[in-house]
Amino acid sequence: MNYVPGDLRDQLAHVGYDVVQAGLVAGSGGNLSARIPDEDAIWVTASGSWLDRLSRSTFTSVHISDGSFASIGSLPPPRLEPTSELALHLALYRARPDVNAVVHLHPQTALLLDALGEHIRIVTTDHAYYLRRVSTVPFRLPGSSEVAALTAAMAADGTDCLVLSHHGCVVVGDSIELAHKRARNLEEAAQLTYRALAAGRLENLRECPEEFLDRLSGSAAVSV
Repeated sequence: MNYVPGDLRDQLAHVGYDVVQAGLVAGSGGNLSARIPDEDAIWVTASGSWLDRLSRSTFTSVHISDGSFASIGSLPPPRLEPTSELALHLALYRARPDVNAVVHLHPQTALLLDALGEHIRIVTTDHAYYLRRVSTVPFRLPGSSEVAALTAAMAADGTDCLVLSHHGCVVVGDSIELAHKRARNLEEAAQLTYRALAAGRLENLRECPEEFLDRLSGSAAVSV
């Protein structure tokens, strides 16, 4: 394993730095969280945190059940105001017990395709493996209970990658590393789709063969 080891906050800080460098979000435009093992709680970015400048001190811990501040170990809870999208994170953890990380970003190509009324095509085996499918959540006000509830309902069937119309995207995973990979692959798939659209060849863009998709559905052991 060559991913960042140790504290979940260090792993999330790694994600934050990488996605800003990759242009998937600007400054404090997104938010990240991870389920704390054996706790009814998550670490989540504090309100206004710049994602490429995260440290352990820029996360707060809250209970999944009610969103209240949570004490982890013997330390009192860090009473930093959590991200305005806290409801979105909590709703996803409640709907998906298998989810241990939530990444919310504002990837520009994915959002441009949404504004053009185009869905992201799944062309490569990597995109199929990590994304499986991409759903679009109709617009609801950012930070609202409505967007949280609708997104969680659409993710409840196992969908791991969702575009929030006119807003951003949310990807989930059973680990921070997997959610990170999905975020990167989602925007890469969007860029590939947009290039075909810009070339006037979108109608000729062939999606990943059904044979590979069937293998993914039948086995989690397919490697790419």
